[in-house]
Amino acid sequence: MDDQELGFKAGDVIEVVDATNKEWWWGRIVDSEGWFPASFVRLRVNQDEPMEEYLAHLEGAQAGEENRAGLGLLLGPGLPCKEQMRTNVINEIMSTERDYIKHLKDICEGYIKQCRKRTDMFTEEQLRTIFGNIEDIYRFQRKFLKGLEKKFNKEQPHVSEIGCCFLEHQTDFQIYSEYCNNHPNACMQLSKVMKVNKYVFFFEACRLLQKMIDISLDGFLLTPVQKICKYPLQLAELLKYTNPQHRDYKDVEAALNAMKNVARLINERKRRLENIDKIAQWQSAIEDWEGDDILSRSSDLLFSGELSKLSQPQAKSQQRMFFLFDHQMVYCKKDLLRRDMLYYKGRMDMDHMEVIDVEDGKEKDFNISVKNALKLRSLAGDEVHLLCAKKPEQKQRWLRAFADERTQVQHDQETGFSLTEVQKKQAMLNACKSHPAGKPKVTRPYYDFLLRQKHPSLPTAVPQQQVFMLAEPKRKTSTFWHNIGRLTPFKK
Repeated sequence: MDDQELGFKAGDVIEVVDATNKEWWWGRIVDSEGWFPASFVRLRVNQDEPMEEYLAHLEGAQAGEENRAGLGLLLGPGLPCKEQMRTNVINEIMSTERDYIKHLKDICEGYIKQCRKRTDMFTEEQLRTIFGNIEDIYRFQRKFLKGLEKKFNKEQPHVSEIGCCFLEHQTDFQIYSEYCNNHPNACMQLSKVMKVNKYVFFFEACRLLQKMIDISLDGFLLTPVQKICKYPLQLAELLKYTNPQHRDYKDVEAALNAMKNVARLINERKRRLENIDKIAQWQSAIEDWEGDDILSRSSDLLFSGELSKLSQPQAKSQQRMFFLFDHQMVYCKKDLLRRDMLYYKGRMDMDHMEVIDVEDGKEKDFNISVKNALKLRSLAGDEVHLLCAKKPEQKQRWLRAFADERTQVQHDQETGFSLTEVQKKQAMLNACKSHPAGKPKVTRPYYDFLLRQKHPSLPTAVPQQQVFMLAEPKRKTSTFWHNIGRLTPFKK
């Protein structure tokens, strides 16, 4: 990024020139020199070994050309190569974990504790926004480190079995989701208060009293976000240097998958929370909305499209726009003239509906011939809807979407995902601000996010004058002015 930063890729060997700073080292790769973060690299096992020999034997090991014993003599004083590398990775995990605990302690005791004393400067709500649930993370990480220390073998680190610690706490790591989702708000709130000098001086005084390194508060608050992303990388490295016969191998392998899933879950929750504002905006743009807000039960749009709908008792076909969310499906009617304007017509509770694939031909419940149809029937049997797509592939896409909706609902229940009342209210409040009362809704913000609508186009051969005539309803010519002209006594 910077002129003085050293760019490198995985596998590069960096010669360290200056390591006086704990966080950033000055290094050299061939002819390039610059600063690089110390936490991004691993120290080589044997520093006295000539560079050429090291690289040659490393390549040989990767290609399987050198036997393990021969490599062990070069890369470790008393251990075979793989065991020595495993020792290094284990030591790195333990070291970074202890550093991280100190880091969290500094934030909780150095900043939050001092901020709570200054009620004239900070409200509890402000502190919750700036620091999120970092105190919960600190409590959890202390417990996690205790578990690691119990499994850590100081005399023979490569024998340590730490994979089970990650597996035991895999659900506890989900508390990072709340922190990561709140982090952008924390940055905004912090940026706002740092415009006032007394807050700048206060935070700097906190840092100096706690004897923390010279990094701004927003830099410290980024650490938990970076940490949760680093676990899968560390475990992947550990697995790489763990023999399949090692007692820890299966646990490390399972732990790697578990931590990847945690990272995936955090990303998914972040995406869902980013979308709720857009969903609230969409609802505010729908005319004649009835009943509960969409966010009262749903948080994700899974699919949308146009279908023909038939419902009992009347079997009259209606063209409707359908929007499938988790737990419910909303259907709307398009405005005749403004095709981007939608009117609310109803919704279906997907928790109490079964989806039935209907074969082409005679449909028994409605006693009509159908094509590309599927049926939604309530579990109580008192509600039946027949939906028809224009093409077979559209029908298949809808069937997949209904299956995905059930899968997502089940996954949300298993992981405990739900929106808080505060998040729902805030999203609806933001949507209302964009449509103040008394002003007409001219545009449809975020409509394209939910629906890629193709407007009907006219043939290019039609003259412009005729286009206007097509757009306006035909009217009979009035005889009013003709009659007035005939009756007037004075003519020019």
